[in-house]
Amino acid sequence: MIEINGSDLNVEQVWQVAYKLPGAESVKMSEQSLRLMNESREYIEGRINGGEVMYGVNTGFGAFSSVQISKEDIVQLQKNLIRSHSTGIGEPFSVPETRAIMLLRANALSRGHSGIRPLVVEKILEFLNNEVIPVIPQQGSVGASGDLAPLSHLALGLMGEGKVWQNGQQVSAAEVLAQKGLEPLELAAKEGLSLINGCQVMTAVGLLNVKEARRLAWMTDLAGAMSLEALRGSRNAFDPLIAATRPHPGEAKTARNMLKLLGSTSPIAESHIDCNKVQDAYSLRCMPAVHGAAKDAIGRTLETLEIEANSSTDNPLVFAKDGKVLSCGNFHGEPVAFALDFLGVAMSAMASISECRIAKLINPAMSELPAFLAPKGGLNSGLMIVQVAAASLVSENKILAHPASVDSIPTSADKEDHVSMGTIAARKLGQIVKNAENIVAMEILSACQALDILKPLQPASTVLEAYNVVREQVPFAEEDRVFSDDIESIKNLIREGKLIAAIQNTVGELEC
Repeated sequence: MIEINGSDLNVEQVWQVAYKLPGAESVKMSEQSLRLMNESREYIEGRINGGEVMYGVNTGFGAFSSVQISKEDIVQLQKNLIRSHSTGIGEPFSVPETRAIMLLRANALSRGHSGIRPLVVEKILEFLNNEVIPVIPQQGSVGASGDLAPLSHLALGLMGEGKVWQNGQQVSAAEVLAQKGLEPLELAAKEGLSLINGCQVMTAVGLLNVKEARRLAWMTDLAGAMSLEALRGSRNAFDPLIAATRPHPGEAKTARNMLKLLGSTSPIAESHIDCNKVQDAYSLRCMPAVHGAAKDAIGRTLETLEIEANSSTDNPLVFAKDGKVLSCGNFHGEPVAFALDFLGVAMSAMASISECRIAKLINPAMSELPAFLAPKGGLNSGLMIVQVAAASLVSENKILAHPASVDSIPTSADKEDHVSMGTIAARKLGQIVKNAENIVAMEILSACQALDILKPLQPASTVLEAYNVVREQVPFAEEDRVFSDDIESIKNLIREGKLIAAIQNTVGELEC
């Protein structure tokens, strides 16, 4: 069981809950959070009963903030808010993404700055633990005031309205709650607003993509090591003396990873020790700089997103001990949007250098390997179009890497006149990471084909270990076949963790 308290949720826990891994099948709220939420709620109720006007509690929303709502209409106000804001469109988020969104929304509210009943967080966790997962469309958020439209669909499900997932199908929430014997949430004052003010959608989707990106960074180091052996490259660029002169953390990590993967030498390396080549192409000797910069971007993005995951993002915020209810802009997604855009750029560049190595592997002008790695070139096209497909994904990523966060458009009658577009940044980062994963799978496919052609020369032992894992699923291509099947098989080895497990069993943890 995972316990949330609004302060120390991390990416590993988010991943575990999203995919219901052992030890994370259920989530509960801490006693500390229960106490803080009760104090906050008591304070808000005292001010409501005293007749005070507070935004979102007994006023309208956005441009209607000056409209006062009567006490008897406060509950209806919250229901109307959720229904009117449930305007998401497009394909829904996946079930794992939605679980992560629910976890982050519950964690933020458990900090006790929203003035809502603990029952609200308990209801989110009850739905999460009983696998009642609302259907949340991906499109419709501008990232301020938070993820209003998608979080409204989450709140709609808690109210027993809208759709939830059941066996991969979208089913009436009321029907599923009846089947499971669960009660919907009856909203009280401020609770509808508190459920939808915040950046939990962009942050949850971003955190899952950061986890994928970190795994892919390890795989890109492996793919680069395999290509370096296949292209008979030099290990000199990974000497720790070099990284010490330019102390970016990611550069040193990558150089250490490469030396772990390549060792000091190999039969392939020994075979060209007296060659006349002075230095390798950038895509080989600049791996510490490029892969390392991507690792640093992953680290910085993770830091930002974990801060956000443990932040209060409601408006207004309630400070019971200080006797204040403060209107603010903590729901604005700009910190998250900037970080996600930055990571999208970094992952695009990391995938681009991987494609450069594929291009070297298939070009006989750049190595002693046959054109397109085809044993019988002409009759067979070999991996010609594998490189073309990789190039297409690189170009697609260049378009997707255009930052969403530089855009803004006034909304809500110009009351909400600057927005972050952070959820767009999160969604397109997901596609960039998927494209990068395919490109790295293509590089591994190409490098393995090249290593076969170099036989009987053998690569470094760790590279050979990874090669053997690939060859259990994907044989050497003696002649042309449908290479998309091979790419998919290697991608599955990456996703299932089999390649990284084989490496780390041999050389220990790689760094990211």
